[in-house]
Amino acid sequence: MTGSATRLDETPLDEQEVPEAGTAGGALYRRVAADLREAITTGAYGEAGRLPAEGALAERYGVSRGTVRQALAVLRADGLVTSRRGTRRVVLGNARVQSFSELLSFTHWARAMGEEPGGRLESLVRRPADAAEREQLRLEPGAEVYVTLRLRTLSGSAVMVERTVYPPHVGVLVAQLPPDVVSHTEHLREHGILFTDADHTIDVVAANAEDAKLLGCRRGAPLLRERRRTTDPTGCPVEWSQDRYLPGTVAFSVHNSMVTSALSRHARADD
Repeated sequence: MTGSATRLDETPLDEQEVPEAGTAGGALYRRVAADLREAITTGAYGEAGRLPAEGALAERYGVSRGTVRQALAVLRADGLVTSRRGTRRVVLGNARVQSFSELLSFTHWARAMGEEPGGRLESLVRRPADAAEREQLRLEPGAEVYVTLRLRTLSGSAVMVERTVYPPHVGVLVAQLPPDVVSHTEHLREHGILFTDADHTIDVVAANAEDAKLLGCRRGAPLLRERRRTTDPTGCPVEWSQDRYLPGTVAFSVHNSMVTSALSRHARADD
């Protein structure tokens, strides 16, 4: 090994230059990171287990040790492995942490975590609102709503199914967006639709046939569900949404205090 290669190998991970996503090197380390992330989140190594040594990983994927280290740096930033060099990385078993402020925007949260958010529109329909939708969106009898079904991805991997109901003045704008647009929220903001406050309910549900098809999981598998009603600065509802996440892809953090708390605990009501 040459002297320059030795110096590169000894460079701390925080100081290593990570290739841009569009380069060949960038594509390699991202693919390695994505494969290891999937193995970790599905429990292949177990919590507190150890990943193979860098040399073994390099041989497995047919890449250099530098590429492996860049992939491990991504996993470390996600909180999935320890950062100690010179030893086999220990799996921490932590899913990505999502704060309640970032629940207002999947795209904002994904980018904050260094991930590439994606979205694919599966369907968009306009139809009369049912009783629950009229109540949540404060609509009059006979009002119509726009209903979207989207698959959301992180760095190309499917992680969540998003079902959103919009009132007419918002839905008509959503209907004009390209089907592969990443963020509805950002585009709506350009039209003066602001998402500023939300009420959240989080529970676990069984995947239905549609969830299983889109997420690649078995029907009946447990999914983390986050239901959300979002309002604008005037308190007017702008969406009623239900997101279903694969296990191991997201975690939620909460801060409350004796002075003020927006949290409540209650028995789950049947849908």
